[in-house]
Amino acid sequence: MKPPRWKSILSYVMEWHMESAPSSINPHLYVSLSRGRYQLATARAIYSYGDLYENFARTFRRLKLDEEPIENVLLLGLGLGSVPYMLENVFKKNYHYTAVEIDDSVIYLAHKYVLSDLRSPVEVICTDATAYIQQCTETYDLIAMDIFLDDIIPDEFQSVAYLQRLAGMLSPRGILLYNRLSRTHEDLKTTRVFYNEVFRTVFPDATYQDAGGNWVLVNRGDAFK
Repeated sequence: MKPPRWKSILSYVMEWHMESAPSSINPHLYVSLSRGRYQLATARAIYSYGDLYENFARTFRRLKLDEEPIENVLLLGLGLGSVPYMLENVFKKNYHYTAVEIDDSVIYLAHKYVLSDLRSPVEVICTDATAYIQQCTETYDLIAMDIFLDDIIPDEFQSVAYLQRLAGMLSPRGILLYNRLSRTHEDLKTTRVFYNEVFRTVFPDATYQDAGGNWVLVNRGDAFK
């Protein structure tokens, strides 16, 4: 749903509240219009921000997207659909997406504000990501792991076993992008420990993109330019 031009222009001066859709999973969930983009946020975190979702935007700019054989993309955590939005509109890529999202309020907002305007096919599955990956038999060329409850990644998504399962779902040259916070000293410390002691245990050739407030961990260092 494209916003009126006047409202989009004014959103560079002030943030417009568009809609609240609280749920049992996300008690404070709302969409606002800011700098011409729809933003999905909770009380303590931004879940999605169009092409200004800088953690993934910076990472995609460094990936060799024109050289990688990407067709099928798995989104673990949907937000408003910033990943397919920017890949289609900024990087001019037409991929097929499967999005796994547990919160039906997030799904409702994503369809209303972003997904309905995309040409790329996006299949949305409302379920818990741990359940999905246990029964999934598909492989993916790109997996974007972006699961948060407010500003916390649940423990079940930070285990070696979970990462090993994701590794098994990647195609031979598949790329895993794992989004983590680094905005505070404690965030950065926790993320560094996870990267060195957990992520690199499963992906020894890993690297990361420092996006200023987030690190996006990448399973393959050679995926970057």
